[in-house]
Amino acid sequence: MSQYDVIVIGGGVNSLVAANMLGKDGKKVLMLESRDQVGGLASTIEFIPGFKCNVINDVVQWIDPRVMDKLYLESHGLELIQPDVPRIALGENDNHIAFHCDPNQTAESIANHSEKDAQVWQEFTEYIQKLAQFLEKLYALTPPNLPNVGLKDAFGMRSMLGPIRKHGTRGLVDLMRVTPMMMPELVNEWFENELLRTAVSTAGIHHSSFGPFAAGTGYNLLHQHVHGGGVFHNAQFVKGGTGELANVLSSSAESAGVEIRTDAKVDAINVENGICYGVTLNDGRPIQADQIISGLDPNNTFINLVGPSNLNPNFHTQLKNIRYRGSTARIHFALNGLPEINGVLADQLGTVFSIAPSIEYLERASDAVKYGRLPENPYVEFTIPSVINPDFAPNGKHVLSATVQYAPYHLRDQQWSDELKSQLKENVIRVLENYAPRISSKIKSSTVLSPIDLEIQFGLTEGNLTHGEMTLDQFFFMRPTMSTAQYKSPIDNLFLCGPGTHPGGGLHGTNGFNAAREMLK
Repeated sequence: MSQYDVIVIGGGVNSLVAANMLGKDGKKVLMLESRDQVGGLASTIEFIPGFKCNVINDVVQWIDPRVMDKLYLESHGLELIQPDVPRIALGENDNHIAFHCDPNQTAESIANHSEKDAQVWQEFTEYIQKLAQFLEKLYALTPPNLPNVGLKDAFGMRSMLGPIRKHGTRGLVDLMRVTPMMMPELVNEWFENELLRTAVSTAGIHHSSFGPFAAGTGYNLLHQHVHGGGVFHNAQFVKGGTGELANVLSSSAESAGVEIRTDAKVDAINVENGICYGVTLNDGRPIQADQIISGLDPNNTFINLVGPSNLNPNFHTQLKNIRYRGSTARIHFALNGLPEINGVLADQLGTVFSIAPSIEYLERASDAVKYGRLPENPYVEFTIPSVINPDFAPNGKHVLSATVQYAPYHLRDQQWSDELKSQLKENVIRVLENYAPRISSKIKSSTVLSPIDLEIQFGLTEGNLTHGEMTLDQFFFMRPTMSTAQYKSPIDNLFLCGPGTHPGGGLHGTNGFNAAREMLK
């Protein structure tokens, strides 16, 4: 007899959501997390004594409303902080663009650069919101099993009629136009100012190895604005740090009877005759369960844990064809004081900053991935999380956390090393000093996480934060493969819930919610 109804592998946001859902349905659930804390990409740690950082994600762009409601996250203590200015695009000569929650205020900031662009900003945000509403409905669905689509699958897609009724077939046509677009095509239709064009384009290359001229970056831009309420560059900070999202989900799961074990690394998923019946931990202990659900990426789940010998050769080939290509690095700086950014007041520092003066700048930065080298002038986004959460640093001191694109996992003729990470850090500091001239004098200490570090510490194949590139050929019924798009695997009783499944990356929890729903059918 099985000891558990369900074993959940991994303790990331989607795993926690799935465990919650299953526990609330009365299942006996065990969660196994290899690290010393749950959270995965929603982790907050002390990176040097007295200084804390959000290891990967400083902000949450959106959380699935179903997750918020069904798991009572607010009553469990989740507090999201919505800044009035979710982003500032730093421009030359202290002439920045502030993206406000209120589009009229954003338009006022844009008017300092282009009156014409300011006049169409409201229309543009409504346009993006309209298209994102189609994705909101699509994301709540389990992809159909192609090519075997039956009446049940077709009926299950009926929720898509809502946005079609609201926006007409023209809205659907616009969606089909924008998703395959590259960023210059989209912004050419709307804007003339280069800083604004670039700031909009950065949403299309978020956590991607591709530059703005890549087809399909339109889809990535829309993905960032699902459930955004019409706020472009929507971003919310978690009070207490991003790790509090994981803590709240963990608390909710435990209240639903879920047993959570940390420092419990799974060594193998046990399969016999195409049927999964449990796992083996790295200390050799087997644990049985009726069902297994993995929040790890497809490569780790199937190649590393199930093992190629238990996989159909065709399915093995499909898995090997998934593109990962991690190209994002994180650098955390412990600062001796509050950084001064030219043209930005001290009370405006609780936001996300982006540094990219032109679309050509972004494209040249992305060339680093093509050629397997470090970017001389990387695309940098950064926050000062200690402004939002003062306990992140001792009194009078601060933390600056930078997300760096493009830092390729695959390097040509060299390997990631401490020397190379130091070089990347110096490149980033040089970029920061263009807008915060005295920043280097305030740096007390720092830590650099390369894609290799992310792979080792978080079990991310090639350091990819979305468990597979967010591209149209790895979207919906093709994510992660056509035979696993319904969260079920070809192996009986083995399911998937990580960001490698539909609808992709982020801390939104949709993948875990949808996967648990399939298991409970």
